[in-house]
Amino acid sequence: MKALYFDCFSGISGDMALGAMLDLGIDAEEFMFEIKKLALDGYDIKISKRTVHGITGTDVEITSEEKHSHIHRKLSDITELIRASSLKPSVVETSIDIFKEIALAESAVHGVDVNEIHFHEVGAMDSILDIVGCAICLDLLGIERVFSSPLHDGKGSTSCSHGMIPIPVPAVLEMLKGSNIPLVSEDINCELVTPTGMGFIKSVAVSFGNMPVMMIENVGYGFGKRDTGRLNALRVVSGDLFGNFDELEEIVMLETNLDSVSSEVLGYTMGKLMEKGAVDVFYTPIYMKKNRPAFMLTALAPLSEEKNVAETIFRETGTLGIRRRITERYVKQRSIESVNTKFGDVRVKISGTDKDIRYSPEYEDCRKIAKDRDMPLYQVFEQVRRDLADRGRIN
Repeated sequence: MKALYFDCFSGISGDMALGAMLDLGIDAEEFMFEIKKLALDGYDIKISKRTVHGITGTDVEITSEEKHSHIHRKLSDITELIRASSLKPSVVETSIDIFKEIALAESAVHGVDVNEIHFHEVGAMDSILDIVGCAICLDLLGIERVFSSPLHDGKGSTSCSHGMIPIPVPAVLEMLKGSNIPLVSEDINCELVTPTGMGFIKSVAVSFGNMPVMMIENVGYGFGKRDTGRLNALRVVSGDLFGNFDELEEIVMLETNLDSVSSEVLGYTMGKLMEKGAVDVFYTPIYMKKNRPAFMLTALAPLSEEKNVAETIFRETGTLGIRRRITERYVKQRSIESVNTKFGDVRVKISGTDKDIRYSPEYEDCRKIAKDRDMPLYQVFEQVRRDLADRGRIN
């Protein structure tokens, strides 16, 4: 599976993302042929190679006649412009998704209906070309999955059409709100993450963290225009994912050592953590200082549930610290189906593919049957499996 990993060590902007993907080897003439499908005139795109801090990459500079004309476009104006083009459907939809993401953020920041918000910088011709150009590059590269590192931004303030505003700029923070995108604050008095770059990466990336296991094919660098005192570039890595990504899931692992918690509390805590979104919880016997027997609690959870799970660990165990790391796990495709058996309908977990499909009766359903009928639990499991075999579901 063809993938891209955006290494946003110095933030991300539209022109940086465009330059980095072009640097992967996209033919400039082919790119220009596609971008000209937009009904826009009066602009020039200069694609050039540069060497900065000893690193060679691509710089994209877009100039337009409307730069100082203060043209403000609505989301509907931009959507109409893109849909009226002869761009590929996938490019059209990706481009519009990015603009919708930015429009929602601008709407919330300014307190204006999303359909009435007027884009300023993002609605300018160069930003439109950046965003549509990035969508074109994804298509030309044949990308199936996009991943990103945490985003790095600076501090201080920057100037825009509304005057001086703080960094991260309000629209970027709005897009980060409620997301699972980590932000790293750098000691640099400069805007590193722009609304255009933020809207792009939030719309196309499936996860934000370490680079997935992949066979690296190429590396590209796109240069920014600001002088940050260090390499101001976006690095993008292309390659093939190792294994089937549809079976690969990014999760957070939370761990803490406990030497003063009773077994009753440990059992209760496990149940609470599962209720709060953990996908697995287990205890490992360990020895701590002064040879004290203890337990290490480990909880695995989706990134979206990390805060709930961590807060539950603190509240239920009284621990003073939790170790954290992002990891990945392979997960087989699974579904739950209700199957008619001798005992009535029983839920059965189905996993795997047609070549290796497996059926596992749900424990809670079987436990209830065993209790209601005063039967050993193992006999219930065996009977359900026999019923599945009789119906040709398993051999």
